[in-house]
Amino acid sequence: MGDMAHHAKRNTSNRIVFLVITMSSFVTPFMGSAVNIALPSIGQEFGMDAVLLAWVTTSYLLAGTVFLLPFGRFADIYGRQKIFTYGIIIFTASSVLSALSISAVMLIAFRALQGIGGAMIFGTSVAILTSVFPAQERGKVLGINVAAVYLGLSLGPFLGGLLTQYAGWRSIFWLNLPLGLIIITYFFWKLKGERAEAKGEKFDLIGSLIYGLGIIALIYGLSLLPEISGALLTGIGVVGIMLFIWWETRTASPILHMDLFRHNRVFAFSNLAVLVSYSATFAVAFLLSLYLQYVKGFSPQNAGLVLVAMPTVQAIFSPYAGQLSDRVSPQLLASAGMALTTIGLGLLVFLNQQTPVGFIVASLIVLGAGFALFSSPNTNAIMSSVENKFYGVASATISTMRQVGMMFSMGISMLIISLYVGRVEITPQYYAAFTISLKTAFIIFTVLCFGGVFASLVRSTAPKILK
Repeated sequence: MGDMAHHAKRNTSNRIVFLVITMSSFVTPFMGSAVNIALPSIGQEFGMDAVLLAWVTTSYLLAGTVFLLPFGRFADIYGRQKIFTYGIIIFTASSVLSALSISAVMLIAFRALQGIGGAMIFGTSVAILTSVFPAQERGKVLGINVAAVYLGLSLGPFLGGLLTQYAGWRSIFWLNLPLGLIIITYFFWKLKGERAEAKGEKFDLIGSLIYGLGIIALIYGLSLLPEISGALLTGIGVVGIMLFIWWETRTASPILHMDLFRHNRVFAFSNLAVLVSYSATFAVAFLLSLYLQYVKGFSPQNAGLVLVAMPTVQAIFSPYAGQLSDRVSPQLLASAGMALTTIGLGLLVFLNQQTPVGFIVASLIVLGAGFALFSSPNTNAIMSSVENKFYGVASATISTMRQVGMMFSMGISMLIISLYVGRVEITPQYYAAFTISLKTAFIIFTVLCFGGVFASLVRSTAPKILK
């Protein structure tokens, strides 16, 4: 009888963990993408130019990318729930500070702080779920979690547009306060115990510093291209990342276990697939948002309605794809998803000034279905290929690949637009040049994704679980 009571209690605790983490998995990407649609209003209020405006988004993404791996490792050593809870507190506090910002520099600084909070949440959330739920339920749980991430990423521009239009851009940040407080209360009130499977191991501070500086140089360099200083910084960034990889193979307690990549093909190629898929798809919403509002003359609200097609399909199919990956080879499912994504991107290459809205929506539905079929099974393949004590590192690696992919996607888009259109406001005289840059970006993304299909297929010849 005591066993049954204990089991029921554990089930309730698991459900609360699941609910809290799913909420936070929605809020963090929602905030990132909602702010994008509010950028013109923010720029107007603070008198910011386009480059400075880009940093409102980039500072958040960059801080997240820099801190994800260190916090994933930190959580494995000192406790995941602790890091997760501090992350929620920092994220909520920085949202309030962002809403109260009175200058561009203040807003960019608080957005970076928000990115650090986001890294603490993302670096631990999948690890907590994976350690709480048994292997047979994992695909389903991760599928729902992935659906929450996509729902947040994709409802952001639509709800962000509505909030900006009717309540001003600061309302996006205020919205996070009640949500954050609910998550914090639940975690403190309901959750006892701690998970830290690598307790007592050392934290690699030097590796964290080399990695952080390398990523900052790389991303800041990409944002300055095609200027000389941009090329120089990008080069320094690449050297920094190579130095980081070298250091991690030498140090006794690394933040990223290179052995996971060297001796575990499923882990290595699944992570490469994450990097490729986000590099090829993240900027789609950004590019189509500009295309629909400038070239097609849609209002932000209507542009948001068209763009909702892709996330809706992702959110509906992700849990099913996750469940399916508990029964069918996750590697094969993910490869099929990547192939479908390639087709969706290929369709967008044909966009011009006369393209009917139906064609755009159909392309987005194909993209959404492909991405859903890819993402949950791919996450399941990664998490099932490592031991428990590496869950934090594996979870943080997935999120790092995702963040770096997002940065690359935006970097490629900005570079192509600046080459074809230049650093100017997009007015009717630039529509033709902008449409060409759009096509070029989609061609590059399609080729990238096509290559990703092969990266995804290679690992299906590897053993399914390599411990």
